[in-house]
Amino acid sequence: MWKKLGESLSGDNEEQEESWLDEDSGGLCSLSTTQRIYGFAACSIAGLALMLLSMIVFAKPIKFALLFTFGNLLAVGSTGFLLGPAQQMAVMFDPVRVFATAIYLGCVVIALICALLIHSKVLTLLAIIVEIGALIWYSLSYIPFARRMVSELMIRLCDTEL
Repeated sequence: MWKKLGESLSGDNEEQEESWLDEDSGGLCSLSTTQRIYGFAACSIAGLALMLLSMIVFAKPIKFALLFTFGNLLAVGSTGFLLGPAQQMAVMFDPVRVFATAIYLGCVVIALICALLIHSKVLTLLAIIVEIGALIWYSLSYIPFARRMVSELMIRLCDTEL
């Protein structure tokens, strides 16, 4: 897939520019390759901007939770433009990532409920902390052996403390 992306961006293979992403998404999406890349970039940038803006209002946990969570969802969802929504969901709920995805999405919902309905700063921050941890664990699943290395590092750090 990445080879095809490189070819289409460099213009080496103009015939496949229309079809390399359509193969992965089942051909259901009518966006061109350029539109998909723009959509990915726009969502990623908007998500990162919201996450950075959330740091400004860190003293107000409810506003922080809203900005951070929506920014996080935009950034994670941006890859849906590249893969297509169906493929994105299939990748997210792959057996390797299903628990991290479930915890992440659950904490997103819990953080929003705590921020909007309960108005509890402590619960909101706790949900955000767990959300960040689940997102990190989810992201590590894309790097070969990263989860194992982090697990072993944490075990060694905990063993030396005791």
